Amino acid sequence: MFHYIQYLTAAVMTVIVVWRFPAVRYGDSHRRALWGGYAGFAVALWLYTPAVMHAMDRVPVVDLSALLRHFASTAAIIAALTYVATSYGKSSEAVVPRHVAVSRWIARASYKVGAVGVILLTVLFFTVVDRRTPSENFLIDHAGQWGVAVYMTVFYFFPLVTTAICGYQWTRAARQAECASMRIGLSLMGISMWMGLVHTLARITILWSAVAFPMSPSTVQLLVDATSIWMDLLFLIVAVGASIPTTRAVAAQWKNWRTLYGIYPLWFDLVDAFPGTSLYPPGRRLSELVQIRVPIDVRLDRWTQDIGDACEKLRYYAPRELMFAAEDFTASHPDSEPAAEAHWIKAALLAAESAPASQRAAAPLREKPFVDTDSEAAWLARVSRVYSEITIEQARDVLLHSATVEDEPIESL
Repeated sequence: MFHYIQYLTAAVMTVIVVWRFPAVRYGDSHRRALWGGYAGFAVALWLYTPAVMHAMDRVPVVDLSALLRHFASTAAIIAALTYVATSYGKSSEAVVPRHVAVSRWIARASYKVGAVGVILLTVLFFTVVDRRTPSENFLIDHAGQWGVAVYMTVFYFFPLVTTAICGYQWTRAARQAECASMRIGLSLMGISMWMGLVHTLARITILWSAVAFPMSPSTVQLLVDATSIWMDLLFLIVAVGASIPTTRAVAAQWKNWRTLYGIYPLWFDLVDAFPGTSLYPPGRRLSELVQIRVPIDVRLDRWTQDIGDACEKLRYYAPRELMFAAEDFTASHPDSEPAAEAHWIKAALLAAESAPASQRAAAPLREKPFVDTDSEAAWLARVSRVYSEITIEQARDVLLHSATVEDEPIESL
């Protein structure tokens, strides 16, 4: 059962790492530091799982998985300290609060201390740690050995400082948060850090107690397993706490993705008909929706502009009375206004395939009271929904009807 919890914790942390990966490319130093902390802990957690440990046993260096796990944890801890320090931004206040100044000083010092710590851990690992036989559980199998007690005490110095700082800062920030989701998320993260502090102190106590007062292997295993479950629980709480404040952002991303999915047919036909309208040639729907070279909100803004620019070019191909014909044709449609615009676009594209551009442009599309990109994109999604259902015969009928309205003959299509 304990092994399943280990795999679950590592998997959850990995999901968060993948979920927050765009921060590496598009985020600021604040979000990149947070991602780095999650990535480091995810690596450490996977190195703690039985499957990875058994795979690492094939490496000639005995207990290498333990050393790599501690390296990954140290890197994650440094990233967490950087995240806390950058949470306050660049203060313009003449007097910086003491807790902010302390956090920033520790974050700056953590890189040098971390480098020294990694070197010291490596030296201790290859000198004072008894590694004559591979261990299934590094702490349990080396319990009572002063070399491992020294080695792990050096390692635990980093989480001891980090959990104390993060616990204080996040608990303090939770009390001041105005948003409920942020308050709940920070509270959970603060609780997890205090749990981490207790875990670290408990581990140090167990290690040195085993040196001073020899314990039976079963007693040591019971204590270590209990603190391991405690650690996995706190990581799950961290994952939940960090995810809650981002629920709004996730909902917004999902909404933007669905909007992009909806307006794709309209956008594709328009930018395909007028090459150069888009910054890059349009691709298939799946490739357009899964690519990460541009943030999704930026793509949505570009697509709405591309559609608007292409519709302006279509005015030079559309008959003057085409909008009136489209409105007549869609008068009984449940969503008549976007349906009329969709038919106008489909018919104008059909006209553009068969006739050269006119010297004079048709009247622009009906004005809409858009207040932002989201409202315009929502409208285009409604237009695209109808556009996708229009057949070539229907578009031809609208063109013929526009000729009737205009009382002018139209060339055979």
